[in-house]
Amino acid sequence: MHVFRRPRPGVQAVPSGCVATIGVFDGVHLGHQRILGRVLEEAARLGVPSLVFSFEPTPQEVMSPRQAPARLMRLREKVLVLEDAGIDHLYCPPFARALQEMEPGEFIERLLVRTLGVKHLVVGDDFRFARGRAGQFEHLAAGGRQHGFGAEQVGSVTSGDLRVSSTAIRSALAAGDLATAGRLLGRPYRMAGRVSRGRQLGRQLGFPTANMRLHRRVSPVSGIFAVRVHGVATRALDAVASVGTRPTVDGVEPLLEVHVFDFTGDLYGRQIAVDFVARLRDEVRFDDLEALRRQMERDAAEARRALATN
Repeated sequence: MHVFRRPRPGVQAVPSGCVATIGVFDGVHLGHQRILGRVLEEAARLGVPSLVFSFEPTPQEVMSPRQAPARLMRLREKVLVLEDAGIDHLYCPPFARALQEMEPGEFIERLLVRTLGVKHLVVGDDFRFARGRAGQFEHLAAGGRQHGFGAEQVGSVTSGDLRVSSTAIRSALAAGDLATAGRLLGRPYRMAGRVSRGRQLGRQLGFPTANMRLHRRVSPVSGIFAVRVHGVATRALDAVASVGTRPTVDGVEPLLEVHVFDFTGDLYGRQIAVDFVARLRDEVRFDDLEALRRQMERDAAEARRALATN
């Protein structure tokens, strides 16, 4: 998949034109997957590439960073999932404050027509754009008639009595309801990244861990979890993990720390993916390292039991 952020001025980024969709696509959940499916179908029908247009960072992270929701995915994780779905291009420009003043017609002409050469556009039923989020599907349909591209709106997906949305997934994760989050995503909730070198405290306690920086302002999950780890062996390996600041040792930076059961290799520098299966407890501060070690033993045993039944 071709990823680009700043195409050359005055040059159409996708010379052949494309079938595109626009949105944050945080989590790439079942609703997003329905939209992507339509993009891929239309791209095949028209014989042009498929494209996802998603600002990075998001408009809310730029305009109201303190109120921005926790990220389900950082950019690299989104790239991997979109590539796996078969998308050809990801256009992820930084959100400039000048875009806040764009009227819907200017947004359509400058970004969709001149920059991307959109032949057909697919959006969700809650998509809004341009100044004050005033742009609605009717503006896209009118812009398509004017500039010669098709526009379609895809309805929401529901699961049980829930509308599938990134907000609903964040709420489920915050409540420790990994089953609901996974149902709305269509797969277990996952964090992926490179293993970094830590303080090796876990090794001293008999629980060596692979540490990953979260690269998020706010994490959608926290606490202790039963997880499965991909990228270590030919199959997923069972593990126990913590997401938090490690208050017992006065940690500050939030980390994902994973202890892979019955594994003795070196994971530093490896790219791994961690699927969250069950939440075990909150992160708490212990009086000393021995108390922490005893709790880690209990957590590992509980994680093994949870993974045996999931």
